[in-house]
Amino acid sequence: MGTCPIKVWSNMPTLKNPTEPAMSDDNRPMVVSLYDIPSQGPLESSIHIGERLTVLLDDGDFWVVRSTMTGNESYIPSNYTAKVINRWQYNGISRLNAEELLLLPHNHTGAFLIRESQTNTETYSLSVLVKMDSYLATVKHYRICRLQNGWFYISPSLTFYSLGQLVEHYSESADGLCCLLREPCIIQGSNKSTLTTRPYPKAIRRPTLNWNDVDRWGTFLNLPSIIFCVQSDLHTIYFTVFQYEIKCDDLSMQSIALYTHCKMMHSDGSSK
Repeated sequence: MGTCPIKVWSNMPTLKNPTEPAMSDDNRPMVVSLYDIPSQGPLESSIHIGERLTVLLDDGDFWVVRSTMTGNESYIPSNYTAKVINRWQYNGISRLNAEELLLLPHNHTGAFLIRESQTNTETYSLSVLVKMDSYLATVKHYRICRLQNGWFYISPSLTFYSLGQLVEHYSESADGLCCLLREPCIIQGSNKSTLTTRPYPKAIRRPTLNWNDVDRWGTFLNLPSIIFCVQSDLHTIYFTVFQYEIKCDDLSMQSIALYTHCKMMHSDGSSK
């Protein structure tokens, strides 16, 4: 997820004492990486998706950038980045980019961002993260329409004179959204974010079987289970493994029923 689609150029220009611009505040644009950029040579180091970048050299379609999180520098296409205003308004990103940024492990339920719609230049999309538990998460998308007088709305019954007012309202009342807007999508390396690492997959074990959960037909009403998470670049697959013990008279036998539940999370890249 988030790996750059083509090889990055390795002929990065040599910089002599580059001057890093001053740290921007919430009202000035920030630049964020949209992909994991692999190392390509002695002058380049890895930059990860969601990290804040400082532009050291603007070479047209390619930039020399430095991660404010790690200090690593790289020479990358400018369209591998996005400009962010007010920490939540992203310019030039797709629905898939929004989902990849919000599904990074340091974000929590209510994390959000607003992006320009790819299908209608007159509208925006609000993308909101919802986490059901430690492993299951989804991103909900809402179309933000604009009236002829310039006001914005998600529901026609509620209109706002600015995107900022819309965000403020839905931070206080869900009013039909999946949840409250709690905080903008975290940008690693910004003044309001801290370093986090991806958690290792864990097995969650429930207590052993309570035979009161078995009805007269031998159906398991509430099976104990073990949940496993398998991740790849394109999918996150969740397996629930039910474990139970069968006992009869002087015979004790253990059995495991595998693959009783499988959920796959995959972003198809379609946009509103």
